[in-house]
Amino acid sequence: MKIDYYRGRAPNFGDELNPWLWPRILPGFFDEDPATIFLGIGSIIGEKSYPAHVRKIVFGAGFVPEYHARPDVTAPDWKVYFVRGPRSAAALGLPAAAALGDPGILTAQLVPPAGTGTGIAFMPHWESMERGRWPEACAKAGIALIDPRRPVAEILPAIQQAKTLLCEAMHGAIVADALRVPWIPLMPLNPVHRNKWFDWADTLSLNLARRRLWPSSWQEARLSVLRAPLMGSRHAAALEERLVALAGHRLQRLAKTAPMLSDDKAHAGLLSRMLEQVDRLRRDDARG
Repeated sequence: MKIDYYRGRAPNFGDELNPWLWPRILPGFFDEDPATIFLGIGSIIGEKSYPAHVRKIVFGAGFVPEYHARPDVTAPDWKVYFVRGPRSAAALGLPAAAALGDPGILTAQLVPPAGTGTGIAFMPHWESMERGRWPEACAKAGIALIDPRRPVAEILPAIQQAKTLLCEAMHGAIVADALRVPWIPLMPLNPVHRNKWFDWADTLSLNLARRRLWPSSWQEARLSVLRAPLMGSRHAAALEERLVALAGHRLQRLAKTAPMLSDDKAHAGLLSRMLEQVDRLRRDDARG
């Protein structure tokens, strides 16, 4: 069995959790045999047109119609243990019981819960790191930046050390919640990435506030807000510094809003049910 996950232009924390998490949760389980693929963390159901002879194991992945075409997960070459949330389940024609949650919660089995952290940190979406000027905006706001493109082993302690985590990156919120670090959800600047937040949040009965970032660069403003044509480089450069300052000011205001954390009992219950699925997978694999 081989772990399959999204690989973009740059590493991304949520996707890179796969090779970090699964060999630790299921040691000795993966042998890189492409005859069976394992779809764990990420919106990757339907990402590729897998041949029918390849067996697909869905273990928490999500489905976003804006990303991919809908596959027939009821076909014999698919086996669905659970998906990320009710929106994925409904879109795929699966029963509501299949909507268990995001496997990122299993991080809690491997990393101790955080103590009382200090300071505010912000984790942007990886695309925002490419398009925006978030290091400068965070510096102006006095907020620590957690780059989602850094290695998982670096990001986890940075999350643990935060008092509150501002999150445009969804798996920043998922892991912060798993480690009991309060977090503030920020809807991604790119609207196509927003729906999956609610898919996950519904599994923990979280009512997400639709707070928004302000773009930190002309490229972000053009692509995510204004949908405007390209501006001449001279005019764009004149606007950039103002956008950075406004984005930093917005971060400061967002940091003062009430953070979220799932209910302790809901969190513990979901983690327990997720571990039951891990045991079920082991049993099924042992039976062949």
